[in-house]
Amino acid sequence: MSVRAVRGATQLEEDVREHMLERVAEMVTDVMGSNGLEVDDFISVIFTATSDLVSEFPAYAARRLGFSDVPLICARELEIEGSMPRVVRMLAHVETDLPKSDITHVYLHGAAHLRRDLSRVREVPDER
Repeated sequence: MSVRAVRGATQLEEDVREHMLERVAEMVTDVMGSNGLEVDDFISVIFTATSDLVSEFPAYAARRLGFSDVPLICARELEIEGSMPRVVRMLAHVETDLPKSDITHVYLHGAAHLRRDLSRVREVPDER
């Protein structure tokens, strides 16, 4: 068993609490499913959000998924001119047997454009 880092990002259409919780939960569960992870495999998760997102803590979505014993923290993303708006990112440290090269990083909705260099980026069509 090794410690690995896995990334995720998603973009919200608007800063609405339920939309935030839905998009973050989707990102976390997609990271889990794409890498064969369960909550007990997570060591810690850092969530960042752009400054235009204030409706809810992204970590609360993970808590609702059962991450009650996993250390979670939220932070602000750097405000860089021209950066993508309404983005939540995650960096999770996990225990897994997967080699680094097999870790799947998940970029959903508009955030898929952030990492076109990753071969396993998956765009999710907006339902709105």
